[in-house]
Amino acid sequence: MNLLVAYDIAHPRRLQRIAKVMQDYGLRVQKSVFEIEITPVKLAELRRRAEAEMDMTVDGVKYFPLCGDCDHVWLALGVDGQGQVEDGPWVII
Repeated sequence: MNLLVAYDIAHPRRLQRIAKVMQDYGLRVQKSVFEIEITPVKLAELRRRAEAEMDMTVDGVKYFPLCGDCDHVWLALGVDGQGQVEDGPWVII
């Protein structure tokens, strides 16, 4: 399963901890956005770890599943998470 995970964390210390959790599972594509390819079991583990670091009253994490048919079509303007401009099909969303 492929996911896009975005988060908004209120406190810098928790922000660093959430970023570390996400880095264990995927590729950072923006400061608070990760692309993650993951199994359902690992996703449950990721969610438990993230929730353990969060303050549910002020922090948020969103998990967006990416359909298999859409894996090859994505939009990137400027540099990607690895500092390179990607060529390929472009879709404006």
